[in-house]
Amino acid sequence: MTGQVTSERMGRAELIRLAGDLDVATAPTMGREIVSCVRGAGAVLLDLTAVAFLDSAGVRLLDALVADLDRLGTPIRLVVGERGPARMTLQLCAFRDDLLAVDVAEAADGLTG
Repeated sequence: MTGQVTSERMGRAELIRLAGDLDVATAPTMGREIVSCVRGAGAVLLDLTAVAFLDSAGVRLLDALVADLDRLGTPIRLVVGERGPARMTLQLCAFRDDLLAVDVAEAADGLTG
C-alpha cells in the first residue's frame, strides 16, 4: 500500500493526515509532502490514525520532523488513536510521549497548554 498525505487548516495549525504505509518506500515522498504542508504553519497536528504500517524509516522521518519544528519553535502533536500501528510502534521506540494524543481535539488542546 502506498502512503497518502492530505492537509487542511485548523485554526492556527496545519492538520496533516497520513494514510497507508509510512515506511522505507514511502517516507521520502511523504516527508517532502509534509514539509511543503508545514512551511509557515503556526502549529502542526499530524494525524497518524489511518497509518496501516510504520517502520523505522517512518519513525526517523517523524523524529526529524519534530526536531526541525522544535528548532523553529513550531509546536507539533501527533494523533495516534488509542491503539493501532502508529501508537504501538512509537511507544516501542520510546518516542516522546508528551507529543502523542488520542484524537485531534486532544492534540489541538495540547498545543495551547
